[in-house]
Amino acid sequence: MFSKQLRIRMLRFAHWYSIMAAALFLAFLYVMSQWSSTVVCQECSAAAGGAAASSGKEVRWASATRDLSAKASCKPTAPGGKVVLVTGTGGFIGFHAARFLRNRGDGVLGLDNFNHYYPVNLKRSRADELEDAGVFTLEADLNDAAVIKSAFEMCNFTHVLNLAAQAGVRYATKDPNSYVASNVAGFTTILEAAKNHKPSPRVVYASSSSVYGLNKKVPFSEADAVDQPASLYAATKKSNEMLAHTYNHIYGIAVTGLRFFTVYGPYGRPDMAAFAFANNIMKGQPLRIFRAPDGSELERDFTYVDDIVAGTIAALDHIGPSKKPAPCKVYNLGNKSPVTVSELVSLLEEFLGKKAIRDYMPLPPTGDVLRTHADVSLARNELGYEPKTSLREGIRKFVDWYKVHYKHGLDSEMASYKPL
Repeated sequence: MFSKQLRIRMLRFAHWYSIMAAALFLAFLYVMSQWSSTVVCQECSAAAGGAAASSGKEVRWASATRDLSAKASCKPTAPGGKVVLVTGTGGFIGFHAARFLRNRGDGVLGLDNFNHYYPVNLKRSRADELEDAGVFTLEADLNDAAVIKSAFEMCNFTHVLNLAAQAGVRYATKDPNSYVASNVAGFTTILEAAKNHKPSPRVVYASSSSVYGLNKKVPFSEADAVDQPASLYAATKKSNEMLAHTYNHIYGIAVTGLRFFTVYGPYGRPDMAAFAFANNIMKGQPLRIFRAPDGSELERDFTYVDDIVAGTIAALDHIGPSKKPAPCKVYNLGNKSPVTVSELVSLLEEFLGKKAIRDYMPLPPTGDVLRTHADVSLARNELGYEPKTSLREGIRKFVDWYKVHYKHGLDSEMASYKPL
């Protein structure tokens, strides 16, 4: 038995140690944010990059090939339309969300760095299609506060949809600094801009189902603790939620986080299963299908992009104003019907008309979790979210797009791309 005095000393030491650990963590984030503002990274995030990440070239504020400026892009075409900054418009979900917003009459300005995490040609194709729809994308660094401030002053955004991020669970084992630079420091730059602009816009941002990490209980609920991340990517997304809560509490910024569950569909990401497997099937290359130590197969709550966009737009439309007490919400957006990866492969084989070479192997220690399953009851009750697309229908639509987009075969960049 320890004496009472010794126990008190031990408790004081434990309290001091926890404070020091927290302080060191915050110091680390600060140093990394300063680093990300000054160092050129060859493989920065899909959120951060562009001006600073492209040899310091001047940011263009108008299209080089179309009669479209950033200022014109910001103007709503419908009475009462929103004015939305969408970051990550060269990316998958950002592209679809920006196009939807513009088509219904909102003003939309995009931002992306077109980094080389996966083939840039695909990102350029998305941005080109957005320009046809009237959305201009700034090729700029999310950490460049001056560019962000200029965009805020020019457009007077009513809403920010922050979908830009360094994506990918496994890539974090190769380039961890890019995740901190983009997902932590970059998001902080956006929140600072929102805080400083008056009136402050409402902020909807991408979190991830990855925040559920090593949780065993399924389906995953927003009420579950998310303090056991299985990857650095998940840790940065959890940091996004904490940063959002902080700016909401101190400055009254209205914030909504969206935990996306394994999104797929046309113009998707080639590092994710549906697109990556389609590429390998067409090239006649093996598909790596991971299994747990007990032989069970990975399961994912695959969610079609149109359903994700519907939930994302609903979050934008429902978020309250940025004034205290401002709302601070987090929602799951998933399909609520997890299936094995083998089932996904079988559907790809059917619609592509070609058999896959299946290579089953142990799950590597790179941060993937065995199963994801979304409880979407909160989003259903508060946003009217209801996913409608079955995996079969979604994969059919994806393959239809894939066959048209690559009707002449994969371009050289995509043909040589190998995701981790």
